[in-house]
Amino acid sequence: MRPPFPALLVFLLAFHSPPSLFPTAVCSPSCPQRCNCYEHADLVDCRDRGFERVPGALPHGTWLLELGGNNLSEIGPRAFTGLWSLRVLVLTNSQIQEMQPQAFFSLSFLEKLDLSWNQLTSLPVDFSSSLSALKELRLEHNSLQLISGNSFEHLDNLEKLDLSHNQLAAVGSGVFRGLSRLRQLYLHNNRLSAVQQGSMDMLPGLEVLQLSNNNISHIENNALAPLYSLAVLALDGNDLHHLKFKTFICLHTTATHIQLSGNPWNCDCDLHRVFSKILHVRHLHINDYHNVTCQDPPQLAGASLAWVDSRLCVAETATVLVITGTVLVTVAAALVMAERNRKRNSGKNWDTESQNQTNT
Repeated sequence: MRPPFPALLVFLLAFHSPPSLFPTAVCSPSCPQRCNCYEHADLVDCRDRGFERVPGALPHGTWLLELGGNNLSEIGPRAFTGLWSLRVLVLTNSQIQEMQPQAFFSLSFLEKLDLSWNQLTSLPVDFSSSLSALKELRLEHNSLQLISGNSFEHLDNLEKLDLSHNQLAAVGSGVFRGLSRLRQLYLHNNRLSAVQQGSMDMLPGLEVLQLSNNNISHIENNALAPLYSLAVLALDGNDLHHLKFKTFICLHTTATHIQLSGNPWNCDCDLHRVFSKILHVRHLHINDYHNVTCQDPPQLAGASLAWVDSRLCVAETATVLVITGTVLVTVAAALVMAERNRKRNSGKNWDTESQNQTNT
Protein backbone atom coordinates (compact mmCIF):
# COMPACT_ATOMS: atom_id res chain seq x y z
CA MET A 1 0.00 0.00 0.00
CA ARG A 2 1.59 3.25 -1.11
CA PRO A 3 1.72 6.18 1.32
CA PRO A 4 -0.55 9.20 0.83
CA PHE A 5 1.11 11.92 -1.18
CA PRO A 6 1.51 14.51 1.62
CA ALA A 7 3.21 11.90 3.82
CA LEU A 8 5.64 11.21 0.99
CA LEU A 9 6.39 14.92 0.82
CA VAL A 10 7.49 15.00 4.44
CA PHE A 11 10.09 12.34 3.58
CA LEU A 12 11.21 13.84 0.27
CA LEU A 13 11.27 17.50 1.18
CA ALA A 14 12.85 17.56 4.61
CA PHE A 15 15.45 20.00 3.28
CA HIS A 16 12.89 22.43 1.84
CA SER A 17 9.42 23.57 2.91
CA PRO A 18 6.93 24.20 0.10
CA PRO A 19 4.34 26.98 0.43
CA SER A 20 1.86 24.48 1.87
CA LEU A 21 3.08 21.06 2.90
CA PHE A 22 -0.41 19.60 3.21
CA PRO A 23 -2.33 20.92 0.19
CA THR A 24 -6.01 20.57 -0.35
CA ALA A 25 -6.67 17.32 -2.21
CA VAL A 26 -8.72 18.90 -4.99
CA CYS A 27 -7.78 17.94 -8.52
CA SER A 28 -6.81 20.74 -10.86
CA PRO A 29 -8.73 20.97 -14.16
CA SER A 30 -5.39 21.02 -16.05
CA CYS A 31 -4.16 17.83 -14.38
CA PRO A 32 -3.10 14.99 -16.74
CA GLN A 33 -5.32 11.95 -16.76
CA ARG A 34 -4.32 9.22 -14.27
CA CYS A 35 -2.46 11.80 -12.09
CA ASN A 36 -3.49 13.57 -8.92
CA CYS A 37 -2.82 17.29 -8.72
CA TYR A 38 -2.97 19.23 -5.50
CA GLU A 39 -3.84 22.89 -5.68
CA HIS A 40 -2.12 25.72 -3.82
CA ALA A 41 1.17 23.81 -3.45
CA ASP A 42 1.29 22.69 -7.11
CA LEU A 43 2.16 19.08 -6.34
CA VAL A 44 1.57 16.47 -9.04
CA ASP A 45 1.43 12.76 -8.21
CA CYS A 46 1.78 10.43 -11.22
CA ARG A 47 3.29 7.45 -9.37
CA ASP A 48 2.73 3.90 -10.57
CA ARG A 49 0.34 4.83 -13.36
CA GLY A 50 1.92 2.85 -16.21
CA PHE A 51 3.22 5.90 -18.11
CA GLU A 52 5.62 5.08 -20.96
CA ARG A 53 6.54 8.72 -21.51
CA VAL A 54 6.43 11.90 -19.48
CA PRO A 55 2.79 13.00 -19.54
CA GLY A 56 1.89 16.26 -21.23
CA ALA A 57 -0.40 19.02 -20.03
CA LEU A 58 1.38 19.29 -16.70
CA PRO A 59 0.50 22.51 -14.82
CA HIS A 60 3.15 25.15 -15.50
CA GLY A 61 3.28 26.04 -11.82
CA THR A 62 4.16 22.49 -10.73
CA TRP A 63 6.57 22.62 -7.80
CA LEU A 64 7.01 18.87 -7.25
CA LEU A 65 6.49 16.13 -9.84
CA GLU A 66 6.41 12.47 -8.74
CA LEU A 67 6.80 10.03 -11.66
CA GLY A 68 8.28 7.04 -9.86
CA GLY A 69 7.22 3.49 -10.59
CA ASN A 70 6.37 3.97 -14.27
CA ASN A 71 7.78 2.43 -17.50
CA LEU A 72 9.44 5.43 -19.07
CA SER A 73 12.53 3.58 -20.48
CA GLU A 74 13.81 6.85 -22.02
CA ILE A 75 13.69 10.54 -21.20
CA GLY A 76 13.45 12.40 -24.48
CA PRO A 77 14.74 15.87 -25.30
CA ARG A 78 12.91 18.70 -23.56
CA ALA A 79 10.56 16.26 -21.84
CA PHE A 80 9.83 18.81 -19.11
CA THR A 81 9.60 21.98 -21.20
CA GLY A 82 7.59 24.74 -19.58
CA LEU A 83 7.97 23.53 -15.99
CA TRP A 84 9.93 26.60 -14.93
CA SER A 85 8.73 26.39 -11.32
CA LEU A 86 9.74 22.75 -10.78
CA ARG A 87 11.90 22.26 -7.67
CA VAL A 88 11.68 18.49 -7.06
CA LEU A 89 11.54 15.77 -9.73
CA VAL A 90 11.25 12.12 -8.70
CA LEU A 91 11.86 9.48 -11.39
CA THR A 92 12.87 6.56 -9.20
CA ASN A 93 12.17 2.96 -10.28
CA SER A 94 10.84 3.94 -13.71
CA GLN A 95 12.85 1.51 -15.91
CA ILE A 96 14.82 4.41 -17.42
CA GLN A 97 17.67 3.16 -19.62
CA GLU A 98 18.67 6.31 -21.47
CA MET A 99 18.43 10.08 -21.31
CA GLN A 100 18.59 12.07 -24.49
CA PRO A 101 20.55 15.37 -24.78
CA GLN A 102 18.67 18.31 -23.30
CA ALA A 103 16.42 15.96 -21.36
CA PHE A 104 16.13 18.47 -18.52
CA PHE A 105 15.99 21.63 -20.62
CA SER A 106 14.21 24.50 -18.84
CA LEU A 107 14.63 23.04 -15.32
CA SER A 108 16.98 25.82 -14.26
CA PHE A 109 15.41 26.06 -10.78
CA LEU A 110 15.33 22.33 -10.00
CA GLU A 111 16.83 21.59 -6.58
CA LYS A 112 16.36 17.83 -6.20
CA LEU A 113 16.50 15.12 -8.88
CA ASP A 114 15.94 11.46 -7.98
CA LEU A 115 16.92 8.94 -10.69
CA SER A 116 17.61 6.04 -8.34
CA TRP A 117 16.65 2.42 -9.03
CA ASN A 118 16.71 2.70 -12.81
CA GLN A 119 18.82 1.05 -15.55
CA LEU A 120 21.12 3.88 -16.64
CA THR A 121 24.55 2.81 -17.94
CA SER A 122 25.79 6.32 -18.76
CA LEU A 123 24.90 9.99 -18.58
CA PRO A 124 24.79 12.36 -21.55
CA VAL A 125 27.65 14.82 -21.79
CA ASP A 126 25.24 17.75 -21.39
CA PHE A 127 23.43 16.11 -18.46
CA SER A 128 23.97 19.07 -16.13
CA SER A 129 23.73 21.93 -18.62
CA SER A 130 20.30 23.10 -17.36
CA LEU A 131 20.68 22.02 -13.73
CA SER A 132 22.79 24.78 -12.23
CA ALA A 133 20.48 25.16 -9.18
CA LEU A 134 20.50 21.44 -8.31
CA LYS A 135 21.40 20.69 -4.67
CA GLU A 136 20.78 16.94 -4.47
CA LEU A 137 21.27 14.30 -7.17
CA ARG A 138 20.42 10.65 -6.54
CA LEU A 139 21.72 8.08 -9.03
CA GLU A 140 22.10 5.06 -6.75
CA HIS A 141 21.05 1.56 -7.85
CA ASN A 142 21.65 2.05 -11.55
CA SER A 143 24.21 0.37 -13.85
CA LEU A 144 26.55 3.30 -14.43
CA GLN A 145 29.96 2.13 -15.66
CA LEU A 146 31.62 5.44 -16.50
CA ILE A 147 31.11 9.08 -15.62
CA SER A 148 32.16 11.62 -18.23
CA GLY A 149 34.24 14.56 -17.08
CA ASN A 150 31.61 16.92 -18.49
CA SER A 151 28.47 15.33 -17.08
CA PHE A 152 28.65 17.22 -13.76
CA GLU A 153 30.46 20.39 -14.79
CA HIS A 154 27.48 22.77 -14.37
CA LEU A 155 26.36 21.53 -10.96
CA ASP A 156 27.82 24.52 -9.13
CA ASN A 157 25.35 24.32 -6.23
CA LEU A 158 25.27 20.55 -5.71
CA GLU A 159 25.61 19.53 -2.05
CA LYS A 160 24.79 15.79 -2.16
CA LEU A 161 25.67 13.26 -4.87
CA ASP A 162 24.74 9.59 -4.51
CA LEU A 163 26.41 7.21 -7.00
CA SER A 164 26.30 4.15 -4.79
CA HIS A 165 25.31 0.66 -5.99
CA ASN A 166 26.50 1.13 -9.56
CA GLN A 167 29.29 -0.51 -11.59
CA LEU A 168 31.90 2.25 -11.59
CA ALA A 169 35.39 0.77 -11.95
CA ALA A 170 37.24 4.11 -11.82
CA VAL A 171 36.73 7.78 -11.16
CA GLY A 172 38.93 9.77 -13.49
CA SER A 173 40.76 12.97 -12.75
CA GLY A 174 38.55 16.04 -12.84
CA VAL A 175 35.16 14.26 -12.84
CA PHE A 176 34.03 16.20 -9.75
CA ARG A 177 36.01 19.35 -10.48
CA GLY A 178 33.01 21.68 -10.79
CA LEU A 179 31.38 20.58 -7.56
CA SER A 180 32.92 23.17 -5.27
CA ARG A 181 29.95 23.12 -2.83
CA LEU A 182 29.62 19.34 -2.60
CA ARG A 183 29.38 18.14 1.00
CA GLN A 184 28.38 14.47 0.65
CA LEU A 185 29.68 12.00 -1.94
CA TYR A 186 28.47 8.40 -1.87
CA LEU A 187 30.42 5.88 -3.97
CA HIS A 188 29.95 2.73 -1.90
CA ASN A 189 29.08 -0.61 -3.50
CA ASN A 190 30.81 0.02 -6.80
CA ARG A 191 33.87 -1.64 -8.40
CA LEU A 192 36.53 0.95 -7.67
CA SER A 193 40.03 -0.54 -7.39
CA ALA A 194 42.00 2.55 -6.38
CA VAL A 195 41.68 6.11 -5.16
CA GLN A 196 43.66 7.98 -7.78
CA GLN A 197 45.46 11.26 -7.32
CA GLY A 198 43.37 14.00 -8.92
CA SER A 199 40.05 12.18 -8.57
CA MET A 200 39.11 14.23 -5.48
CA ASP A 201 40.49 17.58 -6.60
CA MET A 202 38.47 20.77 -6.20
CA LEU A 203 36.21 19.44 -3.42
CA PRO A 204 37.18 21.80 -0.59
CA GLY A 205 33.83 21.49 1.21
CA LEU A 206 33.44 17.72 1.08
CA GLU A 207 32.54 16.40 4.54
CA VAL A 208 31.46 12.79 3.84
CA LEU A 209 33.24 10.43 1.44
CA GLN A 210 31.68 6.98 1.40
CA LEU A 211 33.84 4.36 -0.37
CA SER A 212 32.77 1.20 1.45
CA ASN A 213 32.38 -2.15 -0.30
CA ASN A 214 34.47 -1.54 -3.38
CA ASN A 215 37.65 -3.34 -4.55
CA ILE A 216 40.06 -0.63 -3.42
CA SER A 217 43.54 -2.04 -2.86
CA HIS A 218 45.59 1.13 -3.33
CA ILE A 219 45.30 4.79 -2.37
CA GLU A 220 47.74 7.01 -4.22
CA ASN A 221 49.88 9.49 -2.32
CA ASN A 222 48.12 12.84 -1.81
CA ALA A 223 44.88 11.52 -3.35
CA LEU A 224 43.02 12.72 -0.24
CA ALA A 225 45.08 15.87 0.34
CA PRO A 226 42.59 18.32 -1.29
CA LEU A 227 39.80 17.33 1.12
CA TYR A 228 40.25 20.08 3.70
CA SER A 229 36.80 19.63 5.30
CA LEU A 230 36.57 15.83 5.34
CA ALA A 231 34.85 14.60 8.52
CA VAL A 232 33.93 11.01 7.55
CA LEU A 233 35.99 8.67 5.36
CA ALA A 234 34.56 5.16 4.94
CA LEU A 235 36.95 2.58 3.47
CA ASP A 236 35.57 -0.53 5.14
CA GLY A 237 34.84 -3.63 3.08
CA ASN A 238 37.55 -3.11 0.46
CA ASP A 239 40.71 -4.99 -0.58
CA LEU A 240 43.32 -3.11 1.45
CA HIS A 241 46.21 -5.31 2.61
CA HIS A 242 48.51 -2.53 3.73
CA LEU A 243 48.65 1.22 4.23
CA LYS A 244 51.13 4.04 4.14
CA PHE A 245 51.13 6.61 6.89
CA LYS A 246 51.41 9.35 4.24
CA THR A 247 47.98 8.34 2.94
CA PHE A 248 46.23 9.92 5.93
CA ILE A 249 48.77 12.37 7.33
CA CYS A 250 48.15 14.50 4.23
CA LEU A 251 44.60 15.13 5.50
CA HIS A 252 44.82 18.61 7.02
CA THR A 253 41.41 18.64 8.68
CA THR A 254 40.03 19.55 12.08
CA ALA A 255 38.85 15.98 12.69
CA THR A 256 38.41 13.02 10.33
CA HIS A 257 36.70 9.79 11.37
CA ILE A 258 37.95 6.79 9.38
CA GLN A 259 36.43 3.32 8.95
CA LEU A 260 38.82 0.52 7.94
CA SER A 261 37.30 -2.78 9.06
CA GLY A 262 36.41 -5.57 6.66
CA ASN A 263 39.67 -5.41 4.70
CA PRO A 264 42.08 -8.39 4.26
CA TRP A 265 44.90 -6.87 6.31
CA ASN A 266 48.39 -8.37 6.20
CA CYS A 267 49.28 -8.00 9.86
CA ASP A 268 53.02 -7.46 10.04
CA CYS A 269 55.17 -5.13 12.05
CA ASP A 270 55.01 -2.42 9.38
CA LEU A 271 51.21 -2.35 9.54
CA HIS A 272 51.40 -2.13 13.32
CA ARG A 273 53.70 0.90 13.05
CA VAL A 274 51.37 2.62 10.54
CA PHE A 275 48.30 2.16 12.74
CA SER A 276 50.23 3.20 15.84
CA LYS A 277 51.21 6.45 14.15
CA ILE A 278 47.68 7.14 12.91
CA LEU A 279 46.23 6.50 16.38
CA HIS A 280 48.53 9.15 17.80
CA VAL A 281 47.55 11.86 15.31
CA ARG A 282 45.15 14.18 17.10
CA HIS A 283 42.80 14.92 14.20
CA LEU A 284 42.57 11.33 12.88
CA HIS A 285 40.17 8.86 14.49
CA ILE A 286 39.83 5.22 13.44
CA ASN A 287 36.30 4.50 14.62
CA ASP A 288 36.37 0.74 14.08
CA TYR A 289 39.97 -0.04 15.07
CA HIS A 290 38.90 -2.92 17.34
CA ASN A 291 37.10 -4.50 14.36
CA VAL A 292 40.17 -4.39 12.11
CA THR A 293 41.12 -8.06 11.71
CA CYS A 294 44.00 -9.91 10.10
CA GLN A 295 43.85 -12.18 7.08
CA ASP A 296 47.60 -12.85 6.86
CA PRO A 297 49.75 -14.45 8.15
CA PRO A 298 47.55 -17.57 8.44
CA GLN A 299 48.31 -18.03 12.13
CA LEU A 300 46.72 -14.62 12.82
CA ALA A 301 43.72 -14.99 10.49
CA GLY A 302 40.61 -13.58 12.12
CA ALA A 303 42.49 -12.03 15.03
CA SER A 304 41.91 -8.39 15.92
CA LEU A 305 44.85 -6.12 15.11
CA ALA A 306 44.22 -4.31 18.39
CA TRP A 307 44.81 -7.60 20.24
CA VAL A 308 47.90 -8.74 18.33
CA ASP A 309 49.55 -5.44 17.50
CA SER A 310 51.78 -5.36 20.59
CA ARG A 311 52.87 -8.92 19.85
CA LEU A 312 53.59 -8.36 16.18
CA CYS A 313 56.82 -6.50 16.75
CA VAL A 314 57.97 -8.52 19.78
CA ALA A 315 58.97 -11.52 17.69
CA GLU A 316 60.41 -9.30 15.00
CA THR A 317 62.33 -7.22 17.54
CA ALA A 318 63.62 -10.37 19.25
CA THR A 319 64.74 -11.74 15.89
CA VAL A 320 66.49 -8.47 15.06
CA LEU A 321 68.19 -8.44 18.47
CA VAL A 322 69.36 -12.05 18.07
CA ILE A 323 70.73 -11.31 14.61
CA THR A 324 72.34 -8.09 15.80
CA GLY A 325 73.87 -9.86 18.84
CA THR A 326 75.18 -12.67 16.66
CA VAL A 327 76.77 -10.19 14.25
CA LEU A 328 78.34 -8.26 17.13
CA VAL A 329 79.74 -11.43 18.73
CA THR A 330 81.13 -12.56 15.37
CA VAL A 331 82.72 -9.17 14.75
CA ALA A 332 84.16 -9.08 18.28
CA ALA A 333 85.57 -12.60 17.90
CA ALA A 334 87.11 -11.67 14.58
CA LEU A 335 88.73 -8.59 16.12
CA VAL A 336 90.12 -10.65 19.03
CA MET A 337 91.55 -13.25 16.65
CA ALA A 338 93.03 -10.53 14.48
CA GLU A 339 94.67 -8.93 17.51
CA ARG A 340 96.10 -12.26 18.66
CA ASN A 341 97.47 -12.97 15.21
CA ARG A 342 99.00 -9.53 15.09
CA LYS A 343 100.74 -10.02 18.45
CA ARG A 344 101.92 -13.50 17.52
CA ASN A 345 103.36 -12.27 14.26
CA SER A 346 104.97 -9.34 16.03
CA GLY A 347 106.68 -11.72 18.48
CA LYS A 348 107.99 -13.87 15.68
CA ASN A 349 109.39 -10.88 13.88
CA TRP A 350 111.18 -9.66 17.05
CA ASP A 351 112.76 -13.12 17.66
CA THR A 352 113.97 -13.23 14.06
CA GLU A 353 115.55 -9.82 14.30
CA SER A 354 117.30 -10.70 17.62
CA GLN A 355 118.71 -13.89 16.17
CA ASN A 356 120.07 -12.05 13.15
CA GLN A 357 121.81 -9.48 15.36
CA THR A 358 123.44 -12.25 17.45
CA ASN A 359 124.77 -14.05 14.37
CA THR A 360 126.24 -10.81 13.13
